[in-house]
Amino acid sequence: MKKAFGWLPTSSYYVLTAGLAIIFLAPLVWTVIASVSPQAGSAQTDGWGFGNYETLANYQLGIGTYTWNSVVITVLTVLFTLVISLFGGYAFARFVFPGKNMLFLLTLSILMVPYATLLIPLMVSLKAMGLNNTLVGVALVLAMFQLPFATFMMRISFESVPKELEESALMDGCGTFGALFRILLPAVKPGLITVGLFAFLAAWNDFMVPLYLLGSDNQPLPLALVNMRQQVMGVIDYGATQAGVTVLAIPCVVLFLVLQRQYVAGFMSGALKG
Repeated sequence: MKKAFGWLPTSSYYVLTAGLAIIFLAPLVWTVIASVSPQAGSAQTDGWGFGNYETLANYQLGIGTYTWNSVVITVLTVLFTLVISLFGGYAFARFVFPGKNMLFLLTLSILMVPYATLLIPLMVSLKAMGLNNTLVGVALVLAMFQLPFATFMMRISFESVPKELEESALMDGCGTFGALFRILLPAVKPGLITVGLFAFLAAWNDFMVPLYLLGSDNQPLPLALVNMRQQVMGVIDYGATQAGVTVLAIPCVVLFLVLQRQYVAGFMSGALKG
């Protein structure tokens, strides 16, 4: 009998993974179906249709405005995270300087601090820089919270690449940046994709940071969705809420399905080091 992982029978492996897939996908499938099904207290009270999506599209400034705000925040967060973690991970992996390990541990220690406790000081700092109530300010804050994990991932990604490749490029006339972008960057691509995917998911779905740092004129989609669900006399519009959850989930699911191979390879790069 063939076995998966050397100990689990193949048939049991498929049954187990199928069961886990059903458990994780069932809530999402139920939400999608409920968003177009008839239910009391929503815009879709009779028959199947897209009444709840019309409510979502026409809420206050419109779903297009809120989605655009989310896109701007997410793109900037991913960009900031990738650029800073790329150079930070490269420096920690390849250079020797005083206090290197202490600085790396200090960077990782940010993971142990509940980020909600830092939002008020960050709000004051952003106001001093003129970035309060701006999408760029929110993106900087979200990128800061992603950097400890991102720097760690990029460090182990660079350390998994043989130094001989970089040394050969330097001997052939490449400078430090030339070797980084021409030789090392393609080799650490899975790590970059993993970091970018995590930054995307965090920025796209984050609620707490925009709640503290943004006003009603530039809300992202998650914050607008929470405000929209509370209707007249405290009645929750579950139909519109489920439509909003579906809209929020689709980009995450699609992006993960497209990049899943690189995502797994990025996590495995550190495990295969040496």
